[in-house]
Amino acid sequence: MVATVLTFVTLLAALVVVRAVLLSRTRGSVPCRLRAGDRSWRSGIARYADGELHWIPLIGVRIRPRHAIARRGLIVSARRELDGGLYAIDCSGTTNGISLAMSADALTGFLSWLEAAPPSAYLDVA
Repeated sequence: MVATVLTFVTLLAALVVVRAVLLSRTRGSVPCRLRAGDRSWRSGIARYADGELHWIPLIGVRIRPRHAIARRGLIVSARRELDGGLYAIDCSGTTNGISLAMSADALTGFLSWLEAAPPSAYLDVA
């Protein structure tokens, strides 16, 4: 019985590790931490897709994103340096209370992605 449980836990851990490796090697993905509200920082992978930033937790079984942050209406309200070479940005607009932390290179890419939206992307057309 103990051997069966131990085997199951080992296989589940291997599945989580393989999932994390596959997510991090996907094109357009960067390591990113996310904090929603007053919660603690959670590690994950951010992926750019169709005008949204999809955040997928690093530890977990689901492949679908936990948060989808739309580029339209997103405002970076503050930026600060954290320890370990990470930079945190506070997002406001359509996603209130979400903060992202990433490396300097990933932050430059994020800000470029945010500014590269076509001018018509911010127009509300009825």
